Amino acid sequence: MSDECNVLKLTLHGKLVGYLAGYQNGRNVLIFADEFKDDEDRPTFSLITHPAFPRSNKLMAKRWTRNQRLNPTLSNLLPEGSLRELIAHGLKVHVDNEFHMLSYLGEDLPGALVATPMKPDEVPNSILSAYGDTKVVKFVKISQENKFSLAGIQMKFSMREKDNRFSLSKTGALGDWIIKTPSTKHKDVPLNEYTAMTLASLVGVEIPEIKLVELDKLDNLPQINLPDENQSFAIRRFDRGANERIHMEDFAQVLMKYPHDKYDSANYEQIGRILYEYAGDGLADVQQFARRLLVNILLANGDAHLKNWSLLYADQRTPRLSPAYDIVMTKAYIDDERHFALNLGKTKSWYEVSYVRFQYWADRSSIPWRAIKPHLDDVLDRAKTLWHRALHDLPMNDAHKQKLKDHWSNLHENFRL
Repeated sequence: MSDECNVLKLTLHGKLVGYLAGYQNGRNVLIFADEFKDDEDRPTFSLITHPAFPRSNKLMAKRWTRNQRLNPTLSNLLPEGSLRELIAHGLKVHVDNEFHMLSYLGEDLPGALVATPMKPDEVPNSILSAYGDTKVVKFVKISQENKFSLAGIQMKFSMREKDNRFSLSKTGALGDWIIKTPSTKHKDVPLNEYTAMTLASLVGVEIPEIKLVELDKLDNLPQINLPDENQSFAIRRFDRGANERIHMEDFAQVLMKYPHDKYDSANYEQIGRILYEYAGDGLADVQQFARRLLVNILLANGDAHLKNWSLLYADQRTPRLSPAYDIVMTKAYIDDERHFALNLGKTKSWYEVSYVRFQYWADRSSIPWRAIKPHLDDVLDRAKTLWHRALHDLPMNDAHKQKLKDHWSNLHENFRL
């Protein structure tokens, strides 16, 4: 039994990437296809496989082998928390059976990668010999209506909009919106996120289209517990076009970290350095990144971890910083919340961050400080001019609004509103 495996074919924009074998004993092995490795114009599977990335050819020449879990590049495509439990329950598999979950969700993953189950006679002989003394077996067909995967721990669903209604697709059509339903644990999360994202956009943060959607406009939701709230948060998927996939990866994938390491295995200097060195317009992307770092302080968002920063490959090859997402005032739900998710200038404390800390971040990221400070000044000027009036008209509940105002008065004097 330990020598039996299922095989998934991995494709990106219609081009073969490689084959992933999942063994009965939990081992899984990814082998990149020669035609992908040898193609200098290949679409970018991950930044570490980009031709310009150091040692990318050596990385792809190796077999990517893991036990139980998938490699982080693939593991991070799968949902976490309650959403994972919901899907695993429907599939009748263990929540840690990542290969099986990927095989089921492979048609609608984040980004453009597609994982397709293969029949034994479809696996090329060259791959069979590469896997050694292995018997490829058929997948056990498991039926479940809704196939989608969204990384993260909230209850959120990939849905398609038509005639101002949103539905979980049963026809294989790609979802074009992410819908986040109200939380049974925290009050008014959709209103919080809509308000925080709107405030962020007013100071120059690039965001996708967002809106609040009444729950009675959501069709085909699975049976989940919902609180006595009537609105969900909707954000347009920036990894989907007109029925096309646009590839992306979060920084946990870029840095080859598992989701449980998203808070403590990197810092914002590393992200800044990668953006500045490898992004198609590195200067513009680190300037936008700096804006978001300051906005996360101003909005008391302590959840800007590795999975909440992503690269987008709109032309299939070139990395760019994706639009912002998952900006929430987390202090509304954690009374003593006062920290970034990652280190900025040797601190995680919002209340210690000053221009000096930002300059340290820029220096450590090898980014010219003179190119960053005007963007921080602009965020601050716009926030002082626009936010108080805008907050009055936005739907965040009054108690959360007061917490945000109190937070503003406690920041370092450089950034106090």
